[in-house]
Amino acid sequence: MAKYCPKCGSSNVDWVLPQTWSKWRCKDCGYIGALIIENGELAEEIRKKWKDKKP
Repeated sequence: MAKYCPKCGSSNVDWVLPQTWSKWRCKDCGYIGALIIENGELAEEIRKKWKDKKP
């Protein structure tokens, strides 16, 4: 199942350390945290809002 960043909606996320899979990192926006999105439709909405917010 795909994983998405809760901040920007990117699928470019991975574990901070594979041994501690409770923290995720987004390589696009720099988010680090335990929360991760698995719903592609929700991630698309987040992505749209993120792009609209960026200068």
